[in-house]
Amino acid sequence: MKLDTGSFELSVDTIIEAPRASRGAADAARYLAELWRRTNGMMLALRSSSADASTDSLIRFERHPGYGPEAYRLEVAPHRIIVSASTATGLFYGAITLWQLMPPGAKRAAIAAQTINDEPRYAWRGLMLDSARHFQSPAFIRSMIDWMAWHKLNELHWHLTDDQGWRLQIRKYPKLTSVGAWRLPATIPGAPNPQPYGGFYTQAQVRSIVAFASTRHVRIVPEIEMPGHAQAAIAAYPGLGAVDGHPPLPVSARWGVHSHLFNLEPGTFEFLKNVLNEVMELFPSRYIHIGGDEAVKDEWIASHAVQARARQLGITDPNALQTYFTQTLSRYLSAKGRRAVGWDEILQPGLGSDAVIMSWHGTSGAHAAAIKGNDTVLAPDPTLYLDHRQSALPDEPPGRLAIISLKNVYDFEPADPGLSPAQQRHVLGIEAQLWTEHIQSEARIEWMALPRAAALAEVAWSSAPRNWPDFLERLLPMFVRYRVYGLDYADSAFGIRHEFAGGEHGIRVTLGNLAELDQAALGTQIHYTLDGREPRADSAHYAQPLELEAGAEISAATFLGSQQASRTWRVRLDEHSGSRRFSTELEPCGNGVGLLLEPDRARRDAAPLAVDIMNPCWIDRAVDLTRGPQFSAAVAPLPFNYELGADTAHIRIGDSRTPAGELEVHVDGCETPAVAALPLAAAAGRPGVSILPAAKLPALTGRHDLCLRFARPHLDPLWALDWAQIGE
Repeated sequence: MKLDTGSFELSVDTIIEAPRASRGAADAARYLAELWRRTNGMMLALRSSSADASTDSLIRFERHPGYGPEAYRLEVAPHRIIVSASTATGLFYGAITLWQLMPPGAKRAAIAAQTINDEPRYAWRGLMLDSARHFQSPAFIRSMIDWMAWHKLNELHWHLTDDQGWRLQIRKYPKLTSVGAWRLPATIPGAPNPQPYGGFYTQAQVRSIVAFASTRHVRIVPEIEMPGHAQAAIAAYPGLGAVDGHPPLPVSARWGVHSHLFNLEPGTFEFLKNVLNEVMELFPSRYIHIGGDEAVKDEWIASHAVQARARQLGITDPNALQTYFTQTLSRYLSAKGRRAVGWDEILQPGLGSDAVIMSWHGTSGAHAAAIKGNDTVLAPDPTLYLDHRQSALPDEPPGRLAIISLKNVYDFEPADPGLSPAQQRHVLGIEAQLWTEHIQSEARIEWMALPRAAALAEVAWSSAPRNWPDFLERLLPMFVRYRVYGLDYADSAFGIRHEFAGGEHGIRVTLGNLAELDQAALGTQIHYTLDGREPRADSAHYAQPLELEAGAEISAATFLGSQQASRTWRVRLDEHSGSRRFSTELEPCGNGVGLLLEPDRARRDAAPLAVDIMNPCWIDRAVDLTRGPQFSAAVAPLPFNYELGADTAHIRIGDSRTPAGELEVHVDGCETPAVAALPLAAAAGRPGVSILPAAKLPALTGRHDLCLRFARPHLDPLWALDWAQIGE
């Protein structure tokens, strides 16, 4: 970018011009006009013929040779803006940049004279959407494609099949959707039988979505999982399974790594090729994702038919059987002019050089693939797995408990110094994953994706070094655009962190921002009110903890200058505010599989509970036991619907005193004798949160760590703590 003197005055009198003969230019011009109509309320005139010399305010789109496939040039002069590119994609991205130079909401603005020459660092800038675990509407898919385009993200990797659902209509095999698209959700023992859950995309819907994506220069890469993550398909057609004489399987309602694989019979390969034929009819993308991850080989080893087939092939290693499986389908796609994409487990000797490796076990798979000569995409867990919560704030939706913040994504550096320049060219780009086991609603997908997708986009487009404070400042107008389009984005990077504690004259309220936010560099401030009004930039500035009485209402928000950066945080203090600690505030006892889970599927407004499903146990630090206080707690039974394999044996059960179990309180260690045990009978079999009868703790001098853990007779239900309270 090179700045010049003067500025272009953009107003409702500005004309947008694109030659009628250039479809790409006309499409980009129309899209720019529509964006400004939505975000600025401006109705700009579109013209296909050359404007006369008297036109004082003109934006022109022009096709010129010599630019890269996604590159563009944006020239801003006092009376003209010219967007130039060799391709329709380049003109489209030029329109996106020009849209973002206009502050949202303004109907008039001076855009500084400048010249921008721009093109992306990586060709693959993607998001993966898991529609198999939870189904999203076609309208949502279109909306997601639209906001991907605003960020110049160009690859939608669509995860359409898994153990929990088959979402794509295949005409030749109707049971894939009549059976495989529906499951009975998991429930706690004793709960009423649930209604079937699911859905699928018809081929007409898919064609419409693919056509829409092409107008936004987004390519859809479909994924059909194989040989594992196949239970939904096997439920529909049991003959595809690998177990001899296995009773029919249901579509799974459990999360985790399942053991059911496709068999290696010729009829199964014919089935998969027929499926891929219809997939290729629907999706013009050169890339077809065939999965390949987490294929547990137990069934193949135990199956007489699979072992007989292995002997025919001269294969003795179960992992080599998967290589044979992958290569068979990869070669089939290659013969059809397509390229197979697979998770990094498929990178085995003999894999064709045209197969693309998606590296999810960190970045090591991409490194190995590039050295071998295969193209690769970086999709590392956990940094680019957006099912992790973004902060420790209490408004984060269900997902994985470990935090992958906005800054974690922004700081990811794809460049591998261990690769030569020739090997680096095999790195196509990066992709973030939206796995939806615990993300049930479309609004929550938006929250988990935005604005982390903006950070991903900048990493994929722009070379290092990047500027974190500048990025945060540029997010604020993007937040306004998100709101105009009704997107439920996360404001976690600016959100209000709060702590309550007993004070000398009431309740001490401590506020802050996330530690990752460099307030000194950015200049943010927290402003608050105590009279019920919305905080503004001229409201009281928070500088130190506040002492407030029960019944007081406090409202606070983060501001950058006059702009409100966070949503308003509002709470009315009550008698519990200084003594009640929620599960999200407590420390897990271990480091197993930490999740944020819904206490009740029927109530999505309830705050999620933080629980380690391997060890449902929490530590409450430095509790004053001098007066022998009362201890009370709220808990919820959750379905234990997890495939953990041999790890299940390490979960502690069978240590309860009563049929339903107890919540035990231990002092200064989880293996000390319990000083209190709250029976769970009153909450057993009841969905949602229940408050247990209180118990009195022993009087002990000073402060002590409390270990709160469940003693339970069985794995199911999984008990989770909502809150614990110390006090009368």
